[in-house]
Parts: sequence; C-alpha cells; structure tokens
Amino acid sequence: MDMGRESRWEKDAMTVEIVFALVTAVALAAAVFVVALALALAFGISGSAEKGVLVGGALLGAAAGVWRLVRVLRRFDAQRRRGH
Repeated sequence: MDMGRESRWEKDAMTVEIVFALVTAVALAAAVFVVALALALAFGISGSAEKGVLVGGALLGAAAGVWRLVRVLRRFDAQRRRGH
C-alpha cells in the first residue's frame, strides 16, 4: 500500500461524515428558525418586530448550523488522527 495515501474505506468514511455534518447542520439551522417563527406567531408579533425576530432566527439558525458543521468535522478529524 502506498504510504501517505488514504484507503478507499477512509475516503468513504470521510464522505459519509461530511454528508452527515451537512445534513445535521441544515436540520439544526431549520429547527432554530422554526422556533423563532413559532414564537413570532405565538405572540402575535407583526410589522418590523416580526421581521426582526425572523432575521434574528435566521442568523441564529445559520450560526448554529455552522457550529454543528465545524463540531462534527473536528470531532471526526480528531478520531481519525487517534486511529479510531
């Protein structure tokens, strides 16, 4: 085997982990936005306040999604480096 090159199994594992990270990041971002939307609807917020809550929810959702993506990929990299 050529030293320094990743095996097919390692490449497949990396692909699966990237897809998992992306899917869970999108799901988390959507969930955070839905919570903001539900709050806006539950409290009957309208006008610019509603827009602010939705924009805030979108920003928090995006931040949560990026956090999840980075966290999953860093955890995978740490496990890969340890040889697990």
